[in-house]
Amino acid sequence: MKTIIIKYPAGNVQSVLFSLERIGVDAFVTDSIESIKNAEKVILPGVGEANFAMKYLKEKKLDILLSKLEQPVLGICLGMQLLCKYSEESSTNCIGIFDLLVKKFQSENKNHKIPQIGWNTIDTLKGPLFENIPNGSYQYFVHSYYAPLGKYTIAKTDYIVSYSSALQKKNFYAVQFHPEKSSYVGHKILENFIRL
Repeated sequence: MKTIIIKYPAGNVQSVLFSLERIGVDAFVTDSIESIKNAEKVILPGVGEANFAMKYLKEKKLDILLSKLEQPVLGICLGMQLLCKYSEESSTNCIGIFDLLVKKFQSENKNHKIPQIGWNTIDTLKGPLFENIPNGSYQYFVHSYYAPLGKYTIAKTDYIVSYSSALQKKNFYAVQFHPEKSSYVGHKILENFIRL
């Protein structure tokens, strides 16, 4: 089974690769259009800045390619936000799979640290990505921006506001948390994606 991790200026590409290796999946990191087209599964991970990442994807024409893929695609963290329509981070136009505007956390409460860094629960789980994953499972988050709740929401998390911690539209899946850093449950979510 050919699994591709898209190569672009994002911080957690290698950690996703290592996590897939731990569950027995041979994945390849590339920005080759032909390789991505022919992959059985495609993962767009990411830790970084939305505008900088989108510039690279556009230069390589990967934004257009991604929007046309028909095999299962998984966006992780920044990868999820880039699959949305627009991000408040540097006023960035994104790929637009999910018709959502990614917003920045805002809080006057000093107990709410921005970015959210650490473990939090995912709830109201729907769909095959979360098969055999219980509501209230903990995942590891690092982010200052979030996708609001909407018709694509397949998991929600509460931090300052209730927001989408996972999205799905047809063959496109996305998670705000880092399954590759979330121990057994995170690895199980990656396994579920590979089995789609």
